[in-house]
Amino acid sequence: MANHRSVAFHFWIYSLLLLFVQGNCFYLPGVAPEDFEKGDLLKVKVNKLTSTKTQLPFSYYSLPYCHPGRIIDSAENLGEVLRGDRIENSPYVFKMREPQMCNVVCRVILDAKTAKEFKEKIEDEYRVNMILDNLPLVVPLRRSDQESVTIYQHGFHVGLKGQYTGSKDEKHFIHNHLQFTVKFHKDPLTDSARIVGFEVKPFSVKHEYEGQWNEKTRLTTCDPHAKRTVTNSDSPQEVDENKEIIFTYDVEFEASDVKWAYRWDTYLLMADDQIHWFSIVNSLMIVLFLSGMVAMIMLRTLYRDISKYNQLETQEEAQEETGWKLVHGDVFRPPTNSDLLCVYVGTGVQFFGMILVTMIFAALGFLSPSNRGGLMTAMLLLWVFMGLFAGYSSARLYKMFKGTEWKKSTLKTAFMFPAIVFAIFFVLNALIWGQKSSGAVPFGTMFALVFLWFGISVPLVFVGSYVGFKKPAIEDPVKTNKIPRQIPEQAWYMHPIFSILIGGILPFGAVFIELFFILTSIWLQQFYYIFGFLFIVFLILIVTCAEITIVLCYFQLCSEDYLWWWRSYLTSGSSALYLFLYATFYFFTKLEITKPVSGVLYFGYMLIVSYAFFVLTGTIGFYACFWFTRLIYSSVKID
Repeated sequence: MANHRSVAFHFWIYSLLLLFVQGNCFYLPGVAPEDFEKGDLLKVKVNKLTSTKTQLPFSYYSLPYCHPGRIIDSAENLGEVLRGDRIENSPYVFKMREPQMCNVVCRVILDAKTAKEFKEKIEDEYRVNMILDNLPLVVPLRRSDQESVTIYQHGFHVGLKGQYTGSKDEKHFIHNHLQFTVKFHKDPLTDSARIVGFEVKPFSVKHEYEGQWNEKTRLTTCDPHAKRTVTNSDSPQEVDENKEIIFTYDVEFEASDVKWAYRWDTYLLMADDQIHWFSIVNSLMIVLFLSGMVAMIMLRTLYRDISKYNQLETQEEAQEETGWKLVHGDVFRPPTNSDLLCVYVGTGVQFFGMILVTMIFAALGFLSPSNRGGLMTAMLLLWVFMGLFAGYSSARLYKMFKGTEWKKSTLKTAFMFPAIVFAIFFVLNALIWGQKSSGAVPFGTMFALVFLWFGISVPLVFVGSYVGFKKPAIEDPVKTNKIPRQIPEQAWYMHPIFSILIGGILPFGAVFIELFFILTSIWLQQFYYIFGFLFIVFLILIVTCAEITIVLCYFQLCSEDYLWWWRSYLTSGSSALYLFLYATFYFFTKLEITKPVSGVLYFGYMLIVSYAFFVLTGTIGFYACFWFTRLIYSSVKID
């Protein structure tokens, strides 16, 4: 029997690993390295053209670059398609550990249209992205302030702008000669090697040759027989109508001590690392200190209050008392628009579950940047499956508020948030489509998203709601009076708008440094990889949202204002407003976006992110306050 169990367990583990490798959903370091013998073919793939100035990706072959015999699209996952990745084959083919010099790829004569296309892409600082053995192409650059430090730029620029000596006219020049370096780590026992680096130095060269052009023509500017190589861009290739461009490349192979399992480290270890770590730790220390202070004040004050209330001997003394105990008959009175609150709390639970599971997977290394689109695919699928918890938590709350139309509430939970996000996304996608960008989501993918929503998420929300509504209603710790108590006039600092806006500052403060890195990774096309730290920041965000909401809720109840339901949600949720304001500040200080469409895209996507952040933080604050009020009112003796 034990033997059977062991076999079944091993089979299950093997199947799981096979699923990870086959499904290409997760990157397990060291799972599937590829060994190349000397002379093996290495096929370079091309990815999208990207620009931090426009944020609109285009497919590589949208420019008149050299084509292979037949263009073949690589299979892409959902996340890759949504990111605008378009991975295709290319005419660049190397042989492992066999250097090549001055290989001619093709010759192109520009007409007015193609010259204009190249000029536009050079003007907008577009970069060409390529992939070899799943490694993205990088350009090694020396830092101006630190010569010894090498930083890596993802992809090489299509071209550059410049002037001829003695001329004031600005011309466009194309990078038509690529000097590739493939780094490999050789197995000491066998002759095989693994690729651990893929670098390029681009040059702009006006190639020359003698006689008429044919396939056997030898270039005079770059000739392997005469050992003449391209080392600079002193006589660059101009982009203009009727200009002839000859595309060439060199490949050299370089042995490296970097092992295959660590080949991504050079891509991920960006500059200014120590400053980033220090600032994150600094932020964590401030927030932890504040949290400690808040917790200490709360425990001491509450302990004194509860002791005092429980020692009161007569009803008269209780009536003389002021503070939170006075509103015990109204504190659990259902709020206005209680069904809408249930919907938002359910959606927040869905978000919380998705982010928590995604971060655990990412922190464990399953969602490494080497798996393009893996993070987005995982988040989408988790969002869909977390619909179960959304329905359950929404229905439990709805029943507590003595609601009867649970199906109506469930429909709102299933549709409200996704419909708003989908509407914004649809408009943004139409704008991208109008620009003929590869970032536009194709009809097939759009259909897949709608199917995930209607086919899986909505039924799961209904299942969760059904289970939640069947459970007995949550009992209030104290009885609610039939007639609502009058709320006394509040001090200016206890005004709902003021206290809500104050409440959002601390949760935002917990994440804003990390937010800078996340925005940089999204909009400046850098890798984000410190998921371990992000997870710690997320935990601190939870603690901060909970504590600030509890404190403000306590002050509110002490001033005999019992309308805490919505305010608890909005208090921590208001941090989303600060997030959007910071995104606006980031747009004007860090980004060089000039096109109106790109600006609309930025603010459209940041609006979706801020809305999601509002739902997440609001729900955390609400549940903290819900737990807190139930705890304190069940701790005192109510006569």
